[in-house]
Amino acid sequence: MGSGASKEADGDSEGSKETVDQAGGQLYVSLKMENRKLTGELVPHVYGSVPLVGSWDSSKALSMERESVSMWELSFVVPPNHETLDFKFLLKPKYSNTPCFIEEGPNRILIGGALQEDAKVALFKLDNGEVLEFQVFVKADRVSPFDLAASWRAYQENFRPSAVRWVPDVSINSAPQPGGEGLELDLEHYVVPAPSTSANSAHVYAANMTENPRSLISRSGSSSYSTNVKEMEVIVPDPSKVFQSSGMVESKSVGTFSPLQKQDSQRGLFVDRGVGSPRLVKSSYSNVFSNDLNLGSDTKSSMPAAAGAVAAAAVADQMLGLKEDRHLAIVLVGLPARGKTFTAAKLTRYLRWLGHDTKHFNVGKYRRLKHGANQSADFFRADNPEGIEARNEVAALAFEDMVSWMQEGGQVGIFDATNTDRKRRNMLMKLAKGRCKIIFLETICNDVNIIERNIRLKIQQSPDYAEEPDFEAGLQDFKNRLANYEKIYETVAEGSYIKMIDKVSGHGGQIQVNNISGYLPGRIVFFLVNTHLTPRPILLTRHGESQDNVRGRIGGDTALSEAGELYSKKLANFVGKRLKSERAASIWTSTLQRTILTASPIVGFPKIQWRALDEINSGVCDGMTYEEIKKNMPEEYESRKKDKLRYRYPRGESYLDVIQRLEPVIIELERQRAPVVVISHQAVLRALYAYFADRPLKEIPHIEMPLHTIIEIQMGVTGVQEKRYKLMD
Repeated sequence: MGSGASKEADGDSEGSKETVDQAGGQLYVSLKMENRKLTGELVPHVYGSVPLVGSWDSSKALSMERESVSMWELSFVVPPNHETLDFKFLLKPKYSNTPCFIEEGPNRILIGGALQEDAKVALFKLDNGEVLEFQVFVKADRVSPFDLAASWRAYQENFRPSAVRWVPDVSINSAPQPGGEGLELDLEHYVVPAPSTSANSAHVYAANMTENPRSLISRSGSSSYSTNVKEMEVIVPDPSKVFQSSGMVESKSVGTFSPLQKQDSQRGLFVDRGVGSPRLVKSSYSNVFSNDLNLGSDTKSSMPAAAGAVAAAAVADQMLGLKEDRHLAIVLVGLPARGKTFTAAKLTRYLRWLGHDTKHFNVGKYRRLKHGANQSADFFRADNPEGIEARNEVAALAFEDMVSWMQEGGQVGIFDATNTDRKRRNMLMKLAKGRCKIIFLETICNDVNIIERNIRLKIQQSPDYAEEPDFEAGLQDFKNRLANYEKIYETVAEGSYIKMIDKVSGHGGQIQVNNISGYLPGRIVFFLVNTHLTPRPILLTRHGESQDNVRGRIGGDTALSEAGELYSKKLANFVGKRLKSERAASIWTSTLQRTILTASPIVGFPKIQWRALDEINSGVCDGMTYEEIKKNMPEEYESRKKDKLRYRYPRGESYLDVIQRLEPVIIELERQRAPVVVISHQAVLRALYAYFADRPLKEIPHIEMPLHTIIEIQMGVTGVQEKRYKLMD
């Protein structure tokens, strides 16, 4: 509302006027009326003289806005030395001028932002003689012109109707929009180098990326170990050019680029993991948590770095479960070339991403380091006592390393070996007694084509055959090794177990579960039910540049800038070219208009809006720049700077919160068999990308996720590959 012209009071000097002006600011006046019994369609209004309303005509009265069930409010801005405002309240229907009821008594006088006399009650006499009584509240605050401008800007940007308000949650464009921006060059022209920590694992032998055998390193020395590791490295050819078949491979998976680092000294003290403010530095919660719950250091160190359901389940398990259940060992079971190492690596990546400190221990890596990488099939015969003793020895060493790591704070160990007979499994159960809970995970595959493909890829990639120049000789030796295992193979029938039967093909199959309970084992089963190896690309991209991106403001729900609109057209052209033969592909966006508008030019594919893909909720900081946060909320700014992973915006979210709400998205991405284009936001895409690249949690808030760039994640039997396209600067 306009404030009108400012008049000098009689007797005011020019100097006093300058003093008022130099003080800066305007008076923000709020008029409120409250009546808890008002019914019907009568709405409070205000009318009066210039400059408040400018008319004593009741038909031109200003309607007050409903603030709550019983409260109405009208606010306006005037100079501190404003002229006297003369007005009255009245009641009338919202969409009609009659009947009109004017408050009883003299006019109200507002001077200097304050009502004259004690007029805190407004009385209205209705036609039926009833008298309505309202409480009147007046508040005046001095605000700077800059604050007023910011408020007006926020109103204009955030309260205007969304351009996508009526777009359904699931939609599809059948025809291209006019004025599309084509990509004249081949898509390869837009490829840019991926960072060194990208999600490229197709040429990495998965077993080499597992936990280092520290018990053997300490005995043989680091120099010996590094030499052996070097000998195990092999060059992996493109498997699609060697053996064409569909199915699964055991040994390919996402590489572990760096081990999940131990969290800082606060780890385990904060179940909430995200209270924004200096409490992250020295929290009173820590004493309450450790004293009231009486959790020992072993318990606190085994708490996951997580929020929400994961943290709640962890606390419940720690308080109610057996001590040995605080550490979980997933023990793989199965014949060679059945996908054990692939499954183990994928499960490790998933659990790490959820916040559980998880490590993958591969017994084959221990065997190669202890006994060499050139053992023939005879080493694996059931009637070779020396071979049996040697293999049991390295299995025990690996298991002891895993348990030692758990006692130092590790939570989930993945024990990767064949473990094909009951005698070996009984040995492991004795080693685990009173120290950790074992769940056997057996992979069974009866598809001869898949097994044949896996065997051939094993010969190409495994260090066991790196020095075998004759491919056919290596192939025959491995088949002989496999026959030795088949002679003693006993399927799991003891203890807690999960059996994956013919799940590797991605079509049907079975999951059998026995004696499985608890939150984490349940999540593991759910993940395994939905995962498969069907090759398909997943495209990740941020929305086109938004108006808030231009202004440097976080959050909000603004439309695209001109550059953002151009990117949306280029993206549509890119998707049309890249997925032209993938008619089952789909486009996923958040519910915020900048992602929906970015996807709008894409035609021919269904578009699904996910609330889970919305940008991190910045709470009370929404719409601010980081400089404004630093100036106006310095404690919050410093808390976020110290720990971006756990920091939670006041009334908002932390990165750990975002990860929790993204778990259904990850599960669905794993379940999908067709390409998916995910158009989302920086924080969300950082978390999704970290899952595929197996990046440590602490790195997630710092992952580079540039605008107008597409990250293609190729998922399939050879692991995960990454490719980046930059369509525009």
